[in-house]
Amino acid sequence: MAENMGNTEEQVEVITAAQTEDVTDKKCPNCGATVVYDPETLSMTCPFCGYSRTLPKPEDNGQDVEELDFASAKNRESLDWGKEKKSLVCKNCGAETIMDSADTAQCCPYCGSTQVMPVDNDEDVVAPGGVVPFEITKEKAAQLFKGWMKGKLFAPNEAKKSCEAKNFSGIYLPYWTYDSQTTSPYQIRLGFDSKDKDGNVTTTYRTYTGIYERFIDDETVYASKKTTNRFIKAASVFDFSKLRKYSPEFIAGFLAERYTVGLDEGWEIAKTQIKSTLNSEISSMEKKKHKADRVDKLTFNTAYSKVTYKYVLAPIWIANFKFKEKLYNIVINGQTGQIKGEAPVSPIKVAVAIILAIIAIIVVYALLNN
Repeated sequence: MAENMGNTEEQVEVITAAQTEDVTDKKCPNCGATVVYDPETLSMTCPFCGYSRTLPKPEDNGQDVEELDFASAKNRESLDWGKEKKSLVCKNCGAETIMDSADTAQCCPYCGSTQVMPVDNDEDVVAPGGVVPFEITKEKAAQLFKGWMKGKLFAPNEAKKSCEAKNFSGIYLPYWTYDSQTTSPYQIRLGFDSKDKDGNVTTTYRTYTGIYERFIDDETVYASKKTTNRFIKAASVFDFSKLRKYSPEFIAGFLAERYTVGLDEGWEIAKTQIKSTLNSEISSMEKKKHKADRVDKLTFNTAYSKVTYKYVLAPIWIANFKFKEKLYNIVINGQTGQIKGEAPVSPIKVAVAIILAIIAIIVVYALLNN
């Protein structure tokens, strides 16, 4: 795929943004305890004395999440997270997370291992430009889990009654989003079927050419290689139209996974996704336009211009529960409440379902024959 944008160097001096002065004060002004972000009230709250400070709504602060120019990215990236942070790495699964320097982590939120160690890394960690805030509280997540378990048809009744999710960890996942104008000269070969009086089908092929222009808005790439939990991607469908400008208050009391897919690598992944989208759209458009029966072949080259990007964070809850000495993992979308995970299965319920299905098939077969 062709590109008409400037190439970027990996080793370029990064300028720290000095404009971010609204550093999070995580101490309660009343009792001195640590305050955290409350998704339900959209405020900073103290769990001990009840102190609360409401954060400004998007329409109040008038700040949109800035789209950054890709070609000059390395000279504009901000390293300022608004408060001193530290990086942690899990020696078991390799996941890297970022948290406030004063906070502590007893175990890895992904695999549950206690082999969590602080890491000294000379590599600069780019600060996010935007955040999709948590809308689901920990209490709400626990309620959603109970409803999810009750809805599992083949789960043992004992599990439905007794299982409780534990070790809820609120984590912000890293994402790159890309915008770009695309121009794609293409050539497509379409097939047209015709049938003779004997029912034999003959296909005639015709070739067409054209130029397809499309603006790509917020092509999203999950910026992590370390996470192996298969349920995370399944549960991570977010509404990025609710993106808020990054403020350290939003991640107070939560972890943020460190990105392991860089900006350039993310763009290569995004282009692969974009190519798939363009392939589908051009094929559908031309097939409908010419009333063809099939697409035989499509080739196109795409030029990208006015490429911009955002580095953003989006929320999930990770938890686990134990049933008969086996540990089960669940992931809950921190914005929508969507749940993905595994649940125990009752062999008896499965066997009964199979028997009932066989009986139903026999009955239907008998009725049809009669």
